[in-house]
Amino acid sequence: MKTLLIMLLVTAVPLPAQEHGIAPTWLRRYVPDLSERRADLSTDSCHYTPIFGEEDAEAHALQSVVRFGEVTIDGRGSCQAAEYPRQEGLFFVLGGSGLLHEGDETRAMRKDDFAYVPPMIRHSVANTSKEPFRLVIATISIPPEISVLPQSPKPMVANLDELKERTVEGHPASVLYKLLIGPRTASRDRINATFEVADFFLMDFAPGGTNSPHHHEVEEEIYLVLDGEGKMAAGSGTDGIVGLYPAKSGDAYYFRPNCTVGFYNQDAPGAKAHILALRAFVPLPKNPD
Repeated sequence: MKTLLIMLLVTAVPLPAQEHGIAPTWLRRYVPDLSERRADLSTDSCHYTPIFGEEDAEAHALQSVVRFGEVTIDGRGSCQAAEYPRQEGLFFVLGGSGLLHEGDETRAMRKDDFAYVPPMIRHSVANTSKEPFRLVIATISIPPEISVLPQSPKPMVANLDELKERTVEGHPASVLYKLLIGPRTASRDRINATFEVADFFLMDFAPGGTNSPHHHEVEEEIYLVLDGEGKMAAGSGTDGIVGLYPAKSGDAYYFRPNCTVGFYNQDAPGAKAHILALRAFVPLPKNPD
């Protein structure tokens, strides 16, 4: 009888979450520790490091964001051209200079440039210097029910210098925003062209600044700490437990819908912090009736 009871207890032990296919509420990656992976844009001179999404072990956790990663192009190198019928693309230049090719159009890119690439547009990036060209890239899936007509191949590129910092309603004045890329139906961002991207933006935190813990019911979010350090708030929602976790330059966090998210900068003289962030709408569940 004792042997049978032990067997029952052993078989009752829950399987790890990944074996059940349960997506985690949030994920953390430290980019310098990540490894390069071969992707569709890879060449001998174009190196892709996945942060979240495709080529990452927990890609299943993401709902709309297909990939979010870093590309490094060697001096005078280039990436493979790509075209995604139902994905829109975002670029942000971390360092170096190069070219963005879209169809027959070409646009120069430099540090702090950001760009939007519509679906169905064949595009690639290349390095025009001897120094490495480093970019953050993201692609976001567009649901089949959204009509995607052929878009203009004219590159949509801008730079952080063109934007003034501003506050955003509902967040303290201790964090200022630069709104880079947002919905084609809106007008507040520098580039208004997206289908599923709710916002692609930069946050500038004052010493002791915070954007206050909050959550989004129909959007997933990614934070990439560009510089500075502080505490990241991440938790299981308004009724769950919220934790504070160390966050420094190179840290990236993914938050699924309804996950509590926030950041607290160091409260010390001159302690600035900058975070590049992406919010994307997620498909809503269908009513079975």
